[in-house]
Amino acid sequence: MSQVDVIVIGSGIGGLSCAALLAHYGFDVIVCESHSIAGGAAHSFEYQGFKFDSGPSLHSGLSYRPSNNPLAQVLDAIGEEVPCGTYDTWGCCLPEGDFNTSVGADQFCDVLQRLRGEGAVAEWRQLQKVMAPLAEAAIAIPPASLRFDLGATMTMGPFLPAMAKHIFNIAQLTGPFSQVIEGVVTDPFIRNWLDLLCFLLSGLPANGTIAAEVAFMFAEWYRPGVVLDYPIGGSGAIVDALVRGLQRYGGQLMLNAHVQEVVVKGGRAVGVLLRNGKELRAKQGVISNASVWDTLKLLPEGAVSKSLWEKQQATPECNSFMHLHLGIDATDIQPELACHHIVVNHWDQIDAPQNVVLVSIPSLLDSTLAPPGKHVIHVYTPGNEPYQLWEGMDRRSQEYAQQKQERAEIMWQGLERIIPDVRSRCEVTLVGSPLTHERFLRRHRGSYGPAIRAGEGLFPGPNTPLPGLLCCGDSTFPGIGLPAVAVSGMIAANTLAPVSKHREMLARLAL
Repeated sequence: MSQVDVIVIGSGIGGLSCAALLAHYGFDVIVCESHSIAGGAAHSFEYQGFKFDSGPSLHSGLSYRPSNNPLAQVLDAIGEEVPCGTYDTWGCCLPEGDFNTSVGADQFCDVLQRLRGEGAVAEWRQLQKVMAPLAEAAIAIPPASLRFDLGATMTMGPFLPAMAKHIFNIAQLTGPFSQVIEGVVTDPFIRNWLDLLCFLLSGLPANGTIAAEVAFMFAEWYRPGVVLDYPIGGSGAIVDALVRGLQRYGGQLMLNAHVQEVVVKGGRAVGVLLRNGKELRAKQGVISNASVWDTLKLLPEGAVSKSLWEKQQATPECNSFMHLHLGIDATDIQPELACHHIVVNHWDQIDAPQNVVLVSIPSLLDSTLAPPGKHVIHVYTPGNEPYQLWEGMDRRSQEYAQQKQERAEIMWQGLERIIPDVRSRCEVTLVGSPLTHERFLRRHRGSYGPAIRAGEGLFPGPNTPLPGLLCCGDSTFPGIGLPAVAVSGMIAANTLAPVSKHREMLARLAL
């Protein structure tokens, strides 16, 4: 029976951020990953010469310093870099038509001028003014300073004066974003656009997305000179950098190490039991990067009260995903084609099934992802595919194959708005369903994560009612999304770390 200081369950971005920081702080840490590839929903995989992203494709704040992106701060803390290609334009296929737009302070005004006129531009400018102090407040306290114990007074203390001047904005940041735009934005297109951005950030429309998350986006995307990033090597390059940092400081990653159960002794989590029968013990604690539902499945009966178990099990969930991974012939495809596109089929309900489709063609930025003369494409429906349509299906059945083909059609149609003859160009075609998502990512019902609506509930911190068990990932504060899960990993690691080590890290980051 092996013994370390800390065991982390799951190698998603939250788990790896947590583990790499713990190793940096001097803890003997091991990450147990059920899959044969690290990275969770952010892992990359290769097939017939093409390298595909399994999840997030839109990144920012990785290519410049200083950066407000918490993932960039984790990488800086552990001394790792992720080279990126940069761009500032992305494609939109909306009910109003197809066009390109850009990030930055002014570019979206050009779109509004064409589509809606001077009145809409004036509303957008007013919204930017309203959001400016909220954006400043959202980044007033660096995520790297956060911890959920009494040591927070020492690590967050130096930033409290900066936050104090934003004290009147804090209440707005903790409520739904829809309250911020009430009375400011009346133009229906802008309201629909903001609903779309909120859905992409949190899996919920504006009336369910916390204002702080949107404020952070405004601070990142709508400022002069901003660019978006794509990691050279795909999202797997971020995973590789975190693993390198983990291992440089003596941490370990175990692949194909499926955790069967959290071991509880004397009312405390003391280790994990793997499916192969091996037991690992943890002196300091066990940290679960699994979802709230999957973490509960790992606890032995009676480890937490029945009422708490039932409450946590009833956490509302976002829908799942459909994925289309393609390797295509790139002959005559123009290199100036935008690498990322958003397709919206209607504005009636932004999170309706199969309404929003995302398209990523990252080989336009990184040619190493595909063989010469080819492109790699990832199309997906972002958290709007109902699991109920797939529940109980046999993945080997003809019924399943037929349903995959039918439910993938909306992704083909969205992609054809960008590359009309794409079907005739295909050399590799892979379709993923919620059952794929559930199976390969060990995700409860293939869910995007908890659907905790702003103003109605809060994401919990890392601590749990079971001593010795902490959590990170998209079921904990601050919630869903790549920057958010990096924050959750930082918070869990910092909460265990000695305050002196934590403050040393903050000083190195010059925060």
